Amino acid sequence: MTDVELPDLVARSYAVAPEREGEPIDPKKSSRAQFRIDSIDFLNFVIGLHQATGVEILERDYPNLRGPERCVY
Repeated sequence: MTDVELPDLVARSYAVAPEREGEPIDPKKSSRAQFRIDSIDFLNFVIGLHQATGVEILERDYPNLRGPERCVY
């Protein structure tokens, strides 16, 4: 996966957010504030990332996924 593909993959994974509806993503803003996702939406997001990348995301790493930019870098 390239540096160009990863941000797009993260953006597609945010499709679980009911408030997103195709709005642009601010990479520096937290996903909770930006999309008003709840804990179930967040878990679905993590599952989507895992399925798309094959990378296991441990629960202790969830705080590192607070915003789109942190998911990529």
